[in-house]
Amino acid sequence: MTAPGTVRPGGRTARTAEAVFAAVIAELSTRAYADISVESVAARAGVHKTTVYRRWGSKAEIIRQALVSTARSRIRVPDTGSVDTDLRMLARAVQAVLSVPEGAAISRALIIGAMSSLEIAGLMDQYWAARLEAISVIVDRAFRRGEIPAGTDPAALMHAMAAPLFYQLLVARAPVTERDADLAAAATLTATRAGLFAQ
Repeated sequence: MTAPGTVRPGGRTARTAEAVFAAVIAELSTRAYADISVESVAARAGVHKTTVYRRWGSKAEIIRQALVSTARSRIRVPDTGSVDTDLRMLARAVQAVLSVPEGAAISRALIIGAMSSLEIAGLMDQYWAARLEAISVIVDRAFRRGEIPAGTDPAALMHAMAAPLFYQLLVARAPVTERDADLAAAATLTATRAGLFAQ
């Protein structure tokens, strides 16, 4: 038995999943969460709604899988041999998502929606969990190289690095630049080395 929406690499099933996930991202960037439906996703993807229901079961599950897939594909895990450049590259990857209209729109919709909807809040938690996989790998490598203190909390590090970028997008309502990303990474690394994120 496989989980709903699980696909094998290649073939029609994989192409359908790719089309559906792309449709979800397009829907999230142009509509409020409440206005999205299985039917609207299926129509945008060019597949029958029964196919979507059969493979994913619900709107929430389609969106969850699409977000997790997007987080993993867009936020690569750098491995440069230095925590300094790893964090800078990771921050720039987040900045790249937030600096394009689609990424900015999705981020705004999910963050605002999570404040009033437990369903969206749950989706956000899983979206961030996929992001934290990347930072956990970077933190583990950096510790083994002796670059950061033992017990550094990956989640605290990620939150500190991402917060200034989301502030720029949501509060300052200004473009999120590579300079913003570099400053966020540098400040976070300084705090990490000082042991502020050690558990």
